[in-house]
Amino acid sequence: MIPPTLIRKQRLLLIAFSALILLTIIISLGMGFSSVSYDRILPTLFGNGTFKEEFVLFTLRLPRIVITVLAGMALALSGAILQSITRNELAEPGIIGINAGAGVAISIFFLFAPIDVDSFVYVLPAVAFAGALLTAALIYAFSYNKHTGLQPVRLVLVGIGFSMALSGLMIVLISAADRNKVDFIAKWMSGNIWGADWPFVWALLPWLIVLIPFTLYKANRMNILMLSEPVVVGVGVSVQKERIVLLLAAVALAASAVSVTGGIAFIGLIAPHLAKALIGPRHQLFIPLAVLLGGWLLLVADTIGRNIADPEGIAAGIMFAIIGAPYFIYLLWRK
Repeated sequence: MIPPTLIRKQRLLLIAFSALILLTIIISLGMGFSSVSYDRILPTLFGNGTFKEEFVLFTLRLPRIVITVLAGMALALSGAILQSITRNELAEPGIIGINAGAGVAISIFFLFAPIDVDSFVYVLPAVAFAGALLTAALIYAFSYNKHTGLQPVRLVLVGIGFSMALSGLMIVLISAADRNKVDFIAKWMSGNIWGADWPFVWALLPWLIVLIPFTLYKANRMNILMLSEPVVVGVGVSVQKERIVLLLAAVALAASAVSVTGGIAFIGLIAPHLAKALIGPRHQLFIPLAVLLGGWLLLVADTIGRNIADPEGIAAGIMFAIIGAPYFIYLLWRK
């Protein structure tokens, strides 16, 4: 039974962060090399803008903002799931190599598939999912012991090893590629949000529409999985089955996000931690908040990054790594 005071607090926080996302979107719309003045945003949104204003708003700004928010939400939710099924607060798709696995699959597909990059937008999440799933399965296998079960610390260490190895493999793959393809993969590795067009929004959105409600449905199961394994088995929960199902959901969320944003790490680490600090460790309460936090954090990082240096800006992945890496080191030291 969740106390009514906590439920009220959660609702207030959800309203506050929803408003914060809307405010940040408005600020982001008016910033950039090509932008729309703030007093022209609402008229342009309602169809009363000039051709230039409508082009900037609907073609350059809004698709990128929407894809950034959605990807941040997906990565935050993926991190929350991984931390639950591994009982490890350091687990995150970028840190444990899932993002890198998706990146290798995308790189191979992009380099060797006889298809233009603009033509396989709807295939990208599936390709990334295949690579991320294979990587996650290998990491899980190397971290599991038949006598003691899943080793949380070993999982992080194995994942970091896989992440480094797969990042090296991506560099090897691009060493013989032509310049255009090298630029694309290099931007992907740095976490540059390259899928900034409406088709990429439609490619990512269905994954979130399905997997956010599914994860909330599984929230109570994740609460139970945080207990010791003998207790979980004692209450009649199939530990391995639940872990595999939830792992598939986490991999799908991370893969679909990084397929259009590049290799962005630490969102799935920081957003769940902040949500738990604000509302507590119950998954029913902190997961919706973590989702909003993830979207907002990535939007802030991208907005700052693309305006801090003209004309290309700094990749959102690099901006967030500046914050996330010290936080990860702090958690590792504390653990």
